[in-house]
Amino acid sequence: MKFLKPSKKLLLLAAIPVLAIYFAACSDNSVSDNQTDDEFIQEVITRGYSGVNGEEDDLMNSEVTDLDDGGAVGNNGGDTPIDSLIRWGRKITGSSVTVTITSEGDTIKYANITRTITGNYIIIGVVNGVVDSITKPYTEVFHRTATFKRIARNPRPRSNWRLYQVSMVDGGTTTPQNSEQYIQMQQIQVYRNGTLVSTYTGPDFTQNVFTVNRPPHWSGSGINEFAIGDQIRLVVNTYSTQPEQDIVAWHWGKRNFGFHREPFAMTSETVNGSGWDRVYEKTFTIGGQHHHGRFNAFISASTHKSLYDDSSSEFASDIAGAPYKLDH
Repeated sequence: MKFLKPSKKLLLLAAIPVLAIYFAACSDNSVSDNQTDDEFIQEVITRGYSGVNGEEDDLMNSEVTDLDDGGAVGNNGGDTPIDSLIRWGRKITGSSVTVTITSEGDTIKYANITRTITGNYIIIGVVNGVVDSITKPYTEVFHRTATFKRIARNPRPRSNWRLYQVSMVDGGTTTPQNSEQYIQMQQIQVYRNGTLVSTYTGPDFTQNVFTVNRPPHWSGSGINEFAIGDQIRLVVNTYSTQPEQDIVAWHWGKRNFGFHREPFAMTSETVNGSGWDRVYEKTFTIGGQHHHGRFNAFISASTHKSLYDDSSSEFASDIAGAPYKLDH
């Protein structure tokens, strides 16, 4: 028995590295090992990189949750209802994504992203003295571009590619009405604590591209970063074919701390051909309960009839979304 004890110890010591390799293999994602580079990039776009919105790579995956109101909701911060409206909002019921990837050598990959969202625009308001609810089924199509850059040459694509550049989101309703025929945002200005920090040019907002600041791989201007307590002022220029004042609103990313949206006030209106150039503004402060992470700051511009006409055929809304982050 004395001679067997050392043999057992030796066998146990020899087995430890084998077991370590086995458990490591079990905990690894075998699907990732078999992925192509394009399959990994498509996965990041559709499912995210970290899954918690902690990386810029997750911005494309979170487009739906950043815009979804979850149904009819009130306005933020005690704002009075708009005229006879009590609650209103989007409830997203479906989403599909088409991604076209092209390569520049073996170091750059470009992705053109088209996301189609279906849902219900739900309005609760007073109709003829009675509180009533109206549901308007709709389809919205978003466009965005992204560029991925190689950072390493490892066996797994996950270790080799990261988001390098991402554009704004540009889109709008295609049914029941095509937003391009009714209302379009032309420019968005962002002020932080009284200083102009960004001017985004439309009506195709995908031409506004952000370079992710991620040393030591590369550096760029990055996406806008805000802090708790910052005062934000947004100025939106629109062109509308409708004589009634349109409805412009900011949508909080991931419905931060229970708030869903901030309604804008129209500050000027000028006749332009058969339509109207209008300017809308909103100033608010980022509250202490705002989640940390990366978000899509969506702004919607909808026709007056989208909210005040009970016909389900009246809904036209333009959408633009810019990435931002809040880390502290």
